[in-house]
Amino acid sequence: MYDEDKRKLLSALCHGSIFISAAVLAIGIPIGILFISDDPVVKDNAKESLNFHINLWIYGVIFGILCLVGIGFILLGILFLVSWIMPIIAIVRVLANPATTYRYPFIFRLV
Repeated sequence: MYDEDKRKLLSALCHGSIFISAAVLAIGIPIGILFISDDPVVKDNAKESLNFHINLWIYGVIFGILCLVGIGFILLGILFLVSWIMPIIAIVRVLANPATTYRYPFIFRLV
C-alpha cells in the first residue's frame, strides 16, 4: 500500500509545477518525480502533467504563428486562461481522490 499523503503531495506538485515561471524547472519537476517515484498513480499524474506542458508549448507556437493572421491573439488569450484553470482543477481533483489519475481533456498524450 502506498502512502496516501505522499501520493497527494507528489501528484499535486506535478500538476502545480506549471505555475513556476522558469520553463525548465516547471517541466523538470514532473520529470524528476516520474523517475524517482515508485507509485503508479504518481507516475501517471507526472506523465499527464508532462503531456499538458508539452501540449501548451505546441499550441503556443501554433497560436503564435497564427498571430500573423490576426486570430492568434484571441487563441493565445484562451490558452493563457486554460494554462491557469486546468492545473487548478487537476490539483483539486488529485487532492480529493488520490487513488485516481487526473486526465486533461483535449490533449495529445505523447509521453
